[in-house]
Amino acid sequence: MALALFAANARPVLAFPADAPDTSINAYLKAFVRSEGEDSFIKGKQDGGRTGFWQEIEQVEGVEDANDRTNGAYKTQVIALLNGFVKAHGNNWANNDFNDDIAWAVIAYVRGYQATGDKKFLKIAQSNYDMMFARAWDPVKGALFWKTNNASYNSCIECPAGIAACLLSKELKDSSYETRARNLYNWNKANLFDAKTGAVLDSINVDGKMNKWSSTYNQGTFVALANFLGETATAKLAADYTMNQMGDRNASGFKIMPQYGAGGGDLAGFHSIGLRWISRFMKEHKLEATYLPWLQANADAAWNMRRTADNLSWCRWLEPTPDGVLHSWDCISSVVALQVVPATDEKPKV
Repeated sequence: MALALFAANARPVLAFPADAPDTSINAYLKAFVRSEGEDSFIKGKQDGGRTGFWQEIEQVEGVEDANDRTNGAYKTQVIALLNGFVKAHGNNWANNDFNDDIAWAVIAYVRGYQATGDKKFLKIAQSNYDMMFARAWDPVKGALFWKTNNASYNSCIECPAGIAACLLSKELKDSSYETRARNLYNWNKANLFDAKTGAVLDSINVDGKMNKWSSTYNQGTFVALANFLGETATAKLAADYTMNQMGDRNASGFKIMPQYGAGGGDLAGFHSIGLRWISRFMKEHKLEATYLPWLQANADAAWNMRRTADNLSWCRWLEPTPDGVLHSWDCISSVVALQVVPATDEKPKV
């Protein structure tokens, strides 16, 4: 009886401290965000500089994650960062040759509209998506080209562009965008997905040469697109592959996401994307029993490898964050992990 009463009244064990998400995002903003009046931008490193187009907008998504977690506490920062991005890159992004960069910016601006209700963000998102889709669509293949040189079809464009289309379809109440998303999903599933293992393959060029590498970025976006379109079983297969096959185990017994390179390279921020979308899939389908311990192990590793002096944590969660000047892109995955992964499996009180 005593044991039963203890179990019934015991508080859940936190995977990481309850204040860790706030500490993490606030440390990141302090270290990397520079304000210019009502606008702001994310520095490339602690000591200055700019990030590239897609790294900057993906880091804005990390702040949007914090805003979502707190039900609007970071809305001012989101608005300033989106305004600052337009100030730096304009309202029309056609000069960017990477179609996936534009898809990511569209996602961030639709999310900005969802967070603020400011229709200018939705207008910017729609106009740039339509521009990108018109130039990238190959009607023969039924897929989008990765870049304007029209040399390859990549998961990193098909899936983010599909996510963006799903978001636009919902906010614009226009089913034609969902049709585009469905077409992109069907092509990616048929051509760049291993239905036996759940691995999402990287790309295939116009000559038919395939790159079979799988990344946490592509796994996460494929899970997201499948989830948006109601393809739950396929989304789960891809999420399971990420959990069971990618990375190395630490003392927790769970696989920690791969030790991708740091130093501001593109791979350094990939885990933020995988964690964001797999966490959302888990929550929407109440799959905590399957995925939460693994997700928490990764978020906990990110927290435990931080520098206690400034609470910044990099992307290689099997190694302590080094001293010295850090890249903002290297640190975004840890921030996102702590925003999107719940610290416990305790159900919210009604």
